[in-house]
Amino acid sequence: MYDSVVTSVRRSRTNEQLDQSYSTKRCMALFQEYASADDPETVGPEGMEKFCEDIGVEPENIVMLVLAWKMDAKQMGFFSASEWLKGLSNLQCDTVQKIQGKLDYLRSLLNEPVTFKNIYRYAYDFARQSKYKVINKDQWCNVLEFSRTINSDLSNYDEDGAWPVLLDEFVEWLKAKRNLGQD
Repeated sequence: MYDSVVTSVRRSRTNEQLDQSYSTKRCMALFQEYASADDPETVGPEGMEKFCEDIGVEPENIVMLVLAWKMDAKQMGFFSASEWLKGLSNLQCDTVQKIQGKLDYLRSLLNEPVTFKNIYRYAYDFARQSKYKVINKDQWCNVLEFSRTINSDLSNYDEDGAWPVLLDEFVEWLKAKRNLGQD
């Protein structure tokens, strides 16, 4: 009897270890659950919506941007099989439950200044859906630097500094708006 209990416990532990270890095969099977029938190498908007629902996250939640960054996804609303595999193998996730278990970790990456800056820069190309640029990448990156270094009351803003014209114009607009509010 003792031997059968020990064997049963060992099998149980082995099964738990197998369940906890990452499997490329399981990861790709998970991908196929969300891949488009028209394009089995891509999770498109419909699959993305189902994926977000399954992991319990709204599609517009910032954690989805962090996940896309981990996957190095090239287009918003789409994950290719290679992007999926790259990101989820890096995270060691091959089930919905494992992905859910990593959501807090993914959110925490936004609290690391260097990582946040990398995700912020990534967001520029990822979110741009057309070639028409309203703001260039240098300006986009300067907005982050501006937000980190300039006080909200603009007391340390140097008008002769090397900020892009876009930010100079923003400061002028904000000062004018604040002056109107004081009348």
